[in-house]
Parts: sequence; structure tokens; C-alpha cells
Amino acid sequence: MSSRESGESEERVFKALAASTRRAILDALKDRPRTTGDLCTLFPALDRCTVMQHLKVLEEADLVIAKREGRERWNHLNPLPIKHIHDRWIGPYAARAVAMLDRLKSDLEA
Repeated sequence: MSSRESGESEERVFKALAASTRRAILDALKDRPRTTGDLCTLFPALDRCTVMQHLKVLEEADLVIAKREGRERWNHLNPLPIKHIHDRWIGPYAARAVAMLDRLKSDLEA
């Protein structure tokens, strides 16, 4: 994947994660795959079309993988895009913060 493609992929993930409803859908998929009907039941304030629109954004960001089984559409969480963002953005910053806290602790103990 080129850096441009990687950047576009990250942009889709950040856009998908920006909406609280989409984050809630991902939370609902954390423990197990769910059918679209199950997700509609979990979000009674939303109509089916709105749930489907949110799922489409999540699919385009590769955060959800949908599989058809007969008449049902099963939605599976794909955690890899979030892991890639963690590895690039959060991991290095967290490592630096831990190192700083370790130095601070050592300085205070000295």
C-alpha cells in the first residue's frame, strides 16, 4: 500500500470513528458478529436506512466486514484498521509518556 493509499485509508477510519453512533455500532460488534436486524433493534431511535448508512461508512473504512448468509447480513468487526492507527499514533506517544514518567520517578527517588 502506498503512503497515499495509507493516508486515504486512515482518513476513512477517522471519519468513520468521528460519529458516536458508528462507535456504538462497533462496540456492539466487539463481542460477536450481529445481523443488521439485530443492530436495528439495538438502536431503536434510528430507522433501518440510517443504520445501513452507518454500516456503509464503517465498511468503506474496512472496520466492518459484512457477509450474507441466506437472507441475513452478518456484520463482523475488523479491528485491524484501529490497530494500525494505534501502532502509528498512540503507541509511540504512549511509549514516550511512560519513559518520561519512569525518568520522573527515578528523579524523585534520587
